[in-house]
Amino acid sequence: MSTPEQEVEYRQHRFSPPPGATEIFLVRHGESAPARVSAPFDLVNGQADPDLAPDGRDHAVRVGERLAGERIDAIYVTTLRRTRQTAAPLAEKLGLTPTVEPDLREINLGDWENGLFRQYTTEGHPIVDRLWEEQRWEIIPGAESDEAFGRRVRAAITRIAEANPDRRVAVFTHGGVIGEILAQASRAVDRFAFLGADNGSVSHLVVLGDRWIVRRYNDTAHLAAPLG
Repeated sequence: MSTPEQEVEYRQHRFSPPPGATEIFLVRHGESAPARVSAPFDLVNGQADPDLAPDGRDHAVRVGERLAGERIDAIYVTTLRRTRQTAAPLAEKLGLTPTVEPDLREINLGDWENGLFRQYTTEGHPIVDRLWEEQRWEIIPGAESDEAFGRRVRAAITRIAEANPDRRVAVFTHGGVIGEILAQASRAVDRFAFLGADNGSVSHLVVLGDRWIVRRYNDTAHLAAPLG
């Protein structure tokens, strides 16, 4: 007596990076030192270069613990020391020397560098309202143009991906940079749609040529942050 053949089952697809792609874990640096009028930050090429705050150093440790369990083949940082300091615990755990990628430094805020952006945002400067309404950094006097910022960030991600096919890399960078990368990847109409990554958070991008795939945004599970 014949028995019916077992029916084929088609399960839901689970994502896996396409061959040759690069997985990039975008880590926003830990919280940096507070701005004080009486104690301006050091500057690097006209940009504020604060140390990490005590909470930021805790963020760095937690990020290191989180990513040490992943397969990380390379680490990238920017020219600003808060990214190096945040990457340090992970680099030590993995025995990797971070590579500096200058074009992933934060947006240059021109006349509002050295803590003035924080001050004016807190005090309700009228230009801040325009900034959020028009979604353009260049509204700030002397700031880097949005076009130049977007171009250099894209070039940096492209270089990293081309240098690391079929690898996973951790990129320690800045909130504005993460926002720009994910806005480009998602082709967001709202340029500031992803401008809110928490200090110490992890976002996840898969890059294959001109194809950028957003896999995760603002993951803070390692920071024990509440949903919100």
